[in-house]
Amino acid sequence: MKTEHQRTALITGANKGIGKEIARQLGQRGFAVFIGARDITKGREAAEELCQQGYEATFIQLDVTDPVSIKNAYGTFSQKAEHLDVLINNAGILEDHGEDILKLNPELLDRTLKSNVTGPIIVTQDFLPFLKKSPTGGRIINVSSGAGALNDMSTYAPAYSISKTALNAVTRQFAGALRSENIAVNCVDPGWVRTDMGGSGASRPVEKGAETIVWLATEASQSETGKFWHDKQECAW
Repeated sequence: MKTEHQRTALITGANKGIGKEIARQLGQRGFAVFIGARDITKGREAAEELCQQGYEATFIQLDVTDPVSIKNAYGTFSQKAEHLDVLINNAGILEDHGEDILKLNPELLDRTLKSNVTGPIIVTQDFLPFLKKSPTGGRIINVSSGAGALNDMSTYAPAYSISKTALNAVTRQFAGALRSENIAVNCVDPGWVRTDMGGSGASRPVEKGAETIVWLATEASQSETGKFWHDKQECAW
């Protein structure tokens, strides 16, 4: 059964944390949500949990660091939906909390860039045909971080911070390239959120972390593109 008339959203890294909460909030708003996750067991569990809550959720295995996995995910999606309204590049890693750029491990940097920068580029490129078919205009939202803002960057988590600055640049590039296609591309700093990545001491619940992303996916003007957002306000690069 293909989803033809319903609004659709694909969220990468959606088996937990902010990604899962985004899927829940979009499900509440009537979206058919596709749970992209690398881990089959956790991905299926997240989709089943949302279905039990009354939402339409489908698991798609998707490892953003593996181009073959992304192609396979495209094939699976094509059997289940005619179009994609919202793509949320949420999957990402943070491995260098206590690292110093003076001693930054190059393999760690490569892994971080592959997951946080190259992955979103390939996912966006591969799913563009479905975004172009969105009857209301496609929306791409890249989950970035305040750590990626250059205006006040210091020494925190160099690989992660650099990767999120690069993801912001990716956002600008896609926004420019897709302006004539009626596809809005934005990035979001969700703040310090209580997730596996943010830790239990973080100041924000996942509901607040997901809020601006869901707003960009649903309520923000389609003309808003190429911007960096925090709490529904444009913020400095």
